[in-house]
Amino acid sequence: MVVSGMPHVPQQLDAPSLAREEDPRGITENGSRLPDVLLESFGNTGILRFSGAWDVATAARARGQLQHLAIPAECGDLTFDLTGVLRLDTAGALVITTFRTALEKQGIAPLLHCAPAHNALIDRVAAIDMSEAPTVRHASALARTLNAIGASIVEETEQAVGILAFMGMLVISLVGLVLRPWRFRWVSLCSHMEQTGVQAVPIVALLSFLIGLVTAYMGAEQFARFGAQVFVINLLEISTLREMGVLLTALVVAGRSGSSFTAQIGAMVANEEVSAMRALGLDPIEVLVVPRVLALVVMLPILAFIADIMGILGGGVAAWGTLGIDPANFTARFHEIVHLRNFVVGMIKAPFFALVIALVGCFQGFRVTGSAESVGRLTTQAVVEAIFMVIVLNALFAILFTSLGV
Repeated sequence: MVVSGMPHVPQQLDAPSLAREEDPRGITENGSRLPDVLLESFGNTGILRFSGAWDVATAARARGQLQHLAIPAECGDLTFDLTGVLRLDTAGALVITTFRTALEKQGIAPLLHCAPAHNALIDRVAAIDMSEAPTVRHASALARTLNAIGASIVEETEQAVGILAFMGMLVISLVGLVLRPWRFRWVSLCSHMEQTGVQAVPIVALLSFLIGLVTAYMGAEQFARFGAQVFVINLLEISTLREMGVLLTALVVAGRSGSSFTAQIGAMVANEEVSAMRALGLDPIEVLVVPRVLALVVMLPILAFIADIMGILGGGVAAWGTLGIDPANFTARFHEIVHLRNFVVGMIKAPFFALVIALVGCFQGFRVTGSAESVGRLTTQAVVEAIFMVIVLNALFAILFTSLGV
């Protein structure tokens, strides 16, 4: 009879995972013979002689030989002679055990004649219950949620520590440039001032104009119920100069320049240009980070000032169109109620917003690992974190200035 139904033999941990090359002479790469099996039948008795290497590298060949081996039906007493086996691991033992189990189902109970070590290994493999696969225990929804929250807290804490360390490196580089001003890269600074400031003027001006227009229009609709339409100018003054102008500018710059910083530095990290700088003795913080940070710190207040002007201009257009307040009356009323402290508060916040945006963008750029996916993921993360930190910082400034009575 032909015994079949042998299951697939998995690779084991206690043997090499790489298959050895077969030699035409039947020799494996490590010098052992390939597995072989020979049946010697004497009436109702038989001896099945195993030889060669029975390990993970030759398990597929051994399994194929046993699958096509014909055992005579009258051979009731069968002995497995393993004295010729040169190598045996759990993969080979599993092949032999599976074949032995298949014979037992046919009414043949083979005996083992082998070295004690081989016998012990086969017994251990035979004792394993492979009738059903182990069940995988899935964590509960609560456990997964808590695990995700904990992982997020750990990651954010590590990033906070990393940003603080990055800020320290920036301060050290700035001190070094103060002591050695000839090392400062003025061309790079001017280039980044153009990219982050001059080229951002159209979008900042347009958005600020529209926000001022909408603010005045909505305010006029509400104040008209009380006959106090003129107070729309007061609303524009405090909202635009103190909050909306600088905050809107910071959000636009975070999405525009913050992402640009991360993508530019991340691409240089991926292309190993940063490593090349270090090999040439150049400090990447001094070359890449300092010009970007200073350019943004200089240009964001200027952009905020432009946003204030355009926001007030947009509000004036809305007041003229909806309330009939002509530009002359609007200007006169604005001069009466404007407070310099509101403008100063907005301008004080601008450099801090710029510093946060530039630090986050550059820091995330240096975290790129080398793949395009990493560049995209960290660019998105930089924008989200910069916007979040700008809003949090703005709230802290609001609490501070309110407590100071400003």
